[in-house]
Amino acid sequence: MRGLGRVVWAWLLLLQLAGASHVVYENLLEVEAAAAAVPPSIVDPLLRTGYHFQPRKNWINDPNAPLYYKGWYHIFYQYNPKGAVWGNIVWGHSVSRDLINWVALKPALEPSIPSDRYGCWSGSATTMPDGTPAIMYTGVNRPDVDYQVQNVAYPRNTSDPLLREWVKPSHNPIIVPGGGVNATQFRDPTTAWRAAGGHWRLLIGSVSGSARGVAYVYRSRDFRRWTRARRPLHSAAATGMWECPDFYPVEAAGRREGLDTSVPGGGRPRVKYVLKNSLDLRRYDYYTVGAYDRRAERYVPDDPAGDERHLRYDYGNFYASKTFYDPAKRRRILWGWANESDTSADDVAKGWAGIQAIPRTVWLDPSGKQLLQWPIEEVEALRGRSVTLKGRVIKPGQHLEVTGLQTAQADVEVSFEVPSLAGAERLDDPALAGDAQRLCGARGAAVEGGVGPFGLWVLASADRRERTAVFFRVFRAAAAGSDSKPVVLMCSDPTKSSLNPNLYQPTFAGFVDTDISNGKISLRTLIDRSVVESFGAGGKTCILSRVYPSLAFGKNARLYVFNSGKADVKVSRLTAWEMRKPRMNGA
Repeated sequence: MRGLGRVVWAWLLLLQLAGASHVVYENLLEVEAAAAAVPPSIVDPLLRTGYHFQPRKNWINDPNAPLYYKGWYHIFYQYNPKGAVWGNIVWGHSVSRDLINWVALKPALEPSIPSDRYGCWSGSATTMPDGTPAIMYTGVNRPDVDYQVQNVAYPRNTSDPLLREWVKPSHNPIIVPGGGVNATQFRDPTTAWRAAGGHWRLLIGSVSGSARGVAYVYRSRDFRRWTRARRPLHSAAATGMWECPDFYPVEAAGRREGLDTSVPGGGRPRVKYVLKNSLDLRRYDYYTVGAYDRRAERYVPDDPAGDERHLRYDYGNFYASKTFYDPAKRRRILWGWANESDTSADDVAKGWAGIQAIPRTVWLDPSGKQLLQWPIEEVEALRGRSVTLKGRVIKPGQHLEVTGLQTAQADVEVSFEVPSLAGAERLDDPALAGDAQRLCGARGAAVEGGVGPFGLWVLASADRRERTAVFFRVFRAAAAGSDSKPVVLMCSDPTKSSLNPNLYQPTFAGFVDTDISNGKISLRTLIDRSVVESFGAGGKTCILSRVYPSLAFGKNARLYVFNSGKADVKVSRLTAWEMRKPRMNGA
C-alpha cells in the first residue's frame, strides 16, 4: 500500500489509513512541542501492548508478505526506523518459531533502485516451485508524480532460514501501469497462484473511472514478464481504490484446514474463493465469498449484492490485512494492522505507534456465507493463572466482578444463556436495521434494552468511571413471522474507556449471523493493556478497539460481567486467564 503522510486521528474522524493517500500532517516541530501536554497515562509503559506484535519502537502500518520458510515464520511490515509518525518507510522484518515470540532482524527492503527510489510500499510473498520465496511489492520511481510500479526481490541465500538478505534483480520493475490504468492508484500485488500449465497469475489493486474499485489480473510464464488480462478479475462501482487485495481458496465444507493459493481444481464444488479489499474510501477491510472461473479469469460473488453488503473481517480498528497459507499446520492465517486512536503528539511522546492484531486462523463457515476467525492456537501458551465462574445469573441492572487475577493483560472466554427472548425490542427503524454502527451508537452499553446489552466491562476502574464495554443486544426482526429469527448486535463501546479528553473513542459494531433461538451465545475477548480484541459466536463477528485508560491500567484494571437489559442473563461458564508477555522484538 502506498505510504500515508500521517494518519490524523481527529476528534470526530477516524482515519485508519494504511497507506495510499497523501495526507497533510502537522509539522513535526509542532507535534514535538505539543508532546509536552500529553497526559501522563499515555506515555506509561503499562499501556504498551504486551502480547500483540509490534517492534521495539517507532511507527508501523501494513503487514506485508507473511510466510513460512524452513521452520520459521516471517512477518514483514511497513516501518519507520526513525520515528513514531509515518515517514522514511522500509520493510521491517521479524521472525518467529511460533507466531508469538518474535526476533527483529534488520530491514528486508529499503529504497535502493530506480524503480523504488521514492517508496517501498506493500506487497506479498509467493513460494516458487523449488521452495524459494519471492516478494512482489510496489515501488514509486518518480519524484514529481506518484507513479507506481511493481518490483520483485529474492533471498540472497536460500540456505538461510531467516532470509536476512534480499536482492532486487536488474530487470525491475516487472510490471508497469499500461494504457487505461491509473498509474497513481496501482499497487499492493497479491500472492501469485499457478493456473493451468503452470502459468502464474496475480492481482493488483486499482480504481478506474468514477470510484470503481478494480482488481487487475496479470499473467506470466516465468515470473519475470507479465501481461495484463483483458478484463479485471472483479470490480465494483462506488467502492474507490482497492488497496491490499487478497485472493485465496477455502474449503466449502466448513473445514478448518487451509488451502494453498495454487490449489488445483478451482472449479470443484468443495472449493470457494475469497476476494478481500481494503477500501481507501472507508478505511475498512471487506470481502466476498464466491466462485472463480479459471478459464474466463473471472470471480463472481455468491451473493449478487455482496459488493454492497460489505462483509468485514473485523468491525473495528483493523486494516490492510494479509493472509498466508501455513504449510506446517495446514491452515490459513490472517494478519491485520491496528492503528492508534490517540494523537500525533501522543505517539511522539510514547515513541511508538501501531500494532498488528493477533494472527487469526480463518476458514469458511459451514453455511458458506461468511468466514470464521479465531486466534491462532499458539496464543493459548501465554495463559497463566486462571479463574472460572459457572452458573451465575446476572439480574437486570446488575454486574459481577471477576476477581482473583490481574486483567490488564488477559484472555476471557464466556458462554451466556438468555432464558427468554420474549422481551427483545423490535428493530423497526429502517435507518438502524441495516447499520450496526449507527445502531450501537444509538443504543450503546448504557442504554437499557429488553434482552441486553449484556457482556463484559474490561479495563474498568474500581469506581467504573472508566470501562470498555463489549456486549450483545438482541432484537426482534421488524418483519414478523415464523421465519424471522432474532437480530443479534455485537458492539464494542469505549466511550467511557478513558478520562483523557484527547482521544477518539468510536463505538464499533457488527451484526452476528447466528441462531440465538436457544438463548446461547459465546464471547472471547483478548485484553492487552491498550487493545481489546473480541470474537463473538465462535468467530462469526470480530471487533478490535484501541483504548487508553487513565485510571484502569496495570494492577488497577478490573473485569466485570454486566447486564443492562430487562431479562436475566446466565453466565453458564466464564474462564479468564492472565496472559504472560512473550519475547517481542527485543522490547
